[in-house]
Amino acid sequence: MTPGSYVPTEYFPILIIMLISIAFGVGIILLGGIVRLRRPYKEKLSPYECGNPPVGAPREQFSVKFYIIAMLFVIFDVEAVFLYPWALVYEEIGWYSLIAMILFIDILLVGYAYAWQKKAFEW
Repeated sequence: MTPGSYVPTEYFPILIIMLISIAFGVGIILLGGIVRLRRPYKEKLSPYECGNPPVGAPREQFSVKFYIIAMLFVIFDVEAVFLYPWALVYEEIGWYSLIAMILFIDILLVGYAYAWQKKAFEW
């Protein structure tokens, strides 16, 4: 083999699957645009609010507590994402990983206590 002439043929099936997936997605979107019914009317074009007519301005400010709850959810969700693989391989990675995970959980508990103290969980 000369330098620069190597072609990784192991990746061709992946390339073919990607091309087929992209073609399928674009094809379905185009087909839906061609085949679908176009009958717009006032109720169909109005914003959906559970069958009720819209009330108030669409640009209302939300309380900061919504964002705090969302961030807390993400933080504890990330904790679960880290804990599950760690629990699966705990016996193989030893004491160092146990100490690191205890520190990780302690940091999260400090954040949880801070959020509790600031009454972030109360509506």
